[in-house]
This record gives sequence, C-alpha cells and structure tokens, in this order.
Amino acid sequence: MKAIRGAARSPLFLRIFLLMLVCVAVVQLMNLTLLVAVQTPSAKLYTIGQIAHAMEQGRDPMGDLAVERVAAVRPAGWNPRGERIEAALATALGTSADAVRVSFPPPFLQRERVFQRSAVPRPPAITPAVARDVIVIGDFSAAWRQPDGRWLRVEPIAGFEPWRWFVLLWLIISAIAVAPFAWALAHRFAKPIRAFAGAAERLGRDPRAPPLELEGPAEIAEAAAAFNTMQARLNRYVDDRTTVISAVAHDLRTPLMRLALRLEAAPDSLRQACEGDIRDMQGLVSTALAYVRETNQKPVRRPLDLRSLTETVVDDLADRGEAVTFAPGDPVVFDGNPAAIKALVTNLITNAVKYAGSADLSLERIDGHAVLEVRDRGPGIPPEDLEHVFEPFFRGERSRNRDTGGVGLGLPSARAVARAHGGDVELANRAGGGLVATVSLPV
Repeated sequence: MKAIRGAARSPLFLRIFLLMLVCVAVVQLMNLTLLVAVQTPSAKLYTIGQIAHAMEQGRDPMGDLAVERVAAVRPAGWNPRGERIEAALATALGTSADAVRVSFPPPFLQRERVFQRSAVPRPPAITPAVARDVIVIGDFSAAWRQPDGRWLRVEPIAGFEPWRWFVLLWLIISAIAVAPFAWALAHRFAKPIRAFAGAAERLGRDPRAPPLELEGPAEIAEAAAAFNTMQARLNRYVDDRTTVISAVAHDLRTPLMRLALRLEAAPDSLRQACEGDIRDMQGLVSTALAYVRETNQKPVRRPLDLRSLTETVVDDLADRGEAVTFAPGDPVVFDGNPAAIKALVTNLITNAVKYAGSADLSLERIDGHAVLEVRDRGPGIPPEDLEHVFEPFFRGERSRNRDTGGVGLGLPSARAVARAHGGDVELANRAGGGLVATVSLPV
C-alpha cells in the first residue's frame, strides 16, 4: 500500500474533474460560435393590403396567412399601435372601425401589457391606397365582423423560421461534439466497476485466481491492492481451517488402530461391537479426508462435454443393474475439472438410487448455463431441511436414517464443487413425492 501511495498516479477524481472541465469548455466554445455565426432573427412583415385581400377572398394566395370564421373574438385592451392598425384596416376594407379588431400577442413568457387610454388624438384619416401600404410587424390577430354577426379572423401561419432551423442543427452538432467526452467519462466510471465485478466472479469460481493488477488511478490501485489482500487472507483462512481438519482426521487413525489392537483380548461380544464402531469412525475419517482434498485441491480446468461425462456415470450404474435413465439431447461443453464434476454427478445419482431406487436425468442449456436435473420418487426431504442437508455432517433423520449409509458430506461436497465452478446445487421436493437435484454450471 505504501508503494502505491508513493507512486506517481493522478487521482481518479482529478481526471474526471479535468474531463468535465474540457466537456464544459467545448460546450461553451460551441455556444460562442453560435452567438457569432447565427444571424439576427428578423420579424416577418405584412401589409394591410395583404390582410384585407385575404379577408375579402377568404384565403391568402401567398399562403402566409390563415383565414377562419369564428363565432366571437376576445376583446383586447386599448393599444395605440392596435388603434392605428385597426383604423388603416377599416379604411382598406371600407367599413367602420367598430367592425374591426386587431390584437398582438405578448412576447414569450411575458404578460400582456395593459395600456391606459391617453389624450393622444385618434389617427388622422388616410386614403384606402395609403392604408393598404401600412406595415404590420410580427405576430398579430385581425378580425372583421360579418353581416351575420360572425367574425372572419386572419392570423399568420406558425412556421419554423430559417434561423430556428440553424439553431436546432447547431444544437445537434454540439451534442455530437460533446458525445465523445461523455462516453470517455462514462467509460472511466464503469471500467473499474467492471474490473472489480470480474474479479469477484473469478474469486467465486476459483479462490486461487491470480490477483488484480495494480494499475490505473491511485484510488483504483489502492482498491485493487485491498481486494488482493482480502483474497489472500481468505485463502489463508480456508487453508488454515483445512489443515487443522486434515491433521485431526489423519491423526485419529493412530489411536483408532491402537484401540483395535487392544480389543483383540476383549470378549467376543464386546470386541465385535467395538470393531463396528471403529469401522464407522475410520469411514468417517476417510470421508472427511476425501472432502478436504476435494475442496482444497488446486482446480485443473479444461473443456469437457457434460453430457458425455454424465452418460459415462449413467452407463456404469446401469451395468450394475441400477434403474437410471438419461434423456437424450445436444452436447453441452464448458470448462471444468473432470474428476470433480464426475464426483459431483456420481454423488447425486447414487443418492437418488440409494434413497429412491431409481433416478431420471436431463441436461439442457438454459440462459448460458448447463442445467442438470436428477429426479427421483423417494421420500423427499422436509422443506425446513432442504438447505441444512448441505451443511457438513448434517443428516435428515426424519427421512433418511443412518442405516441407508453416508456421513453427511456428499451433498456439501457436491455443492462445493459446483460453486467452485461458478454454479450451484439446489434441492426441491417434487409434486407427488420425490426429490429433484438441480445442478447449474456456467458455460
């Protein structure tokens, strides 16, 4: 850890901070370029003559104005600009000023301005020719009352001006320009997380997996060093416990042997009873040593066909006269330890045969996993014991008594092998009686 702290590594937060500054600088540069390059938008111009012609014809030949008949129009407050436009429009149409309404919408996100009537004189009278040349700038709403009391309203057709298209295109270009920086930022965030996720998965499959490389920013290197230290401590902890169990199991053989020799002079009834107990204890010691070797040995992985391996076990049991069937299917190849996987499969099948008299097997590839099911029609296991049976030396006395054999290490060993390969073993009671053992291994 000291070497890591002393190494010349720039912190991750500093790298991300600088990258965000570069991203913001690019955005601001694009905005500055937009401010310089975009043309000042200009309001559209209309003439009173164009508006009057659209009202008289019921449509606008130029296609800039929308004409529609409405039952009523909202009265607008007094506006000096509106009063001048209304007078010019009434003159152009040859009607009274009371039959014409002109209003102007307020600017975006602004309230409509209310004017107070002042002493400003009314607009002077003008000729129809002059009235038609009066210009209206920007949005407006003009209405002319018809003889039937309805109104003919004219408004500009809303459209997307060229400068708006330019701004929209520029925003798209800005987003494309910033996208590489955003991708780099997301990648820098996600890369160490993916690395640690992969390391955790490798540790679950193989506790002896190589340690993480100490590279990248200081925070990532320190986290990798901490992960490696944790992995080493876990391995030492498991090795210490395994060594103690192995030593105790191994050393028990000597006093058992001495006890058997001393019993030779005992009466036959006592000697036979004690010899049976000694054989049970020796079997327990041998099974414990085998369990320790299987769970502590360094895994040797190579591609193997799980279907072919399972067929080999099934054929061996069938040759002995056991009722074992295996559903046909496609090969399923994955990286595994052949000896350990074969012991796992043999263990589950022999359990089913021992407690139910038969076993039915099936193998499928489901969601990237090889799923092997071993089904029987035996007494099953009480639901509360379905997980306890995977504990070493646990025996479900209510469904499987000691006379059926075993010392309680078969299922724990099978689960240990499956989990060492990144998979698992689960048990479930079948509808109608029996048990199904499901082995799931990543392929």
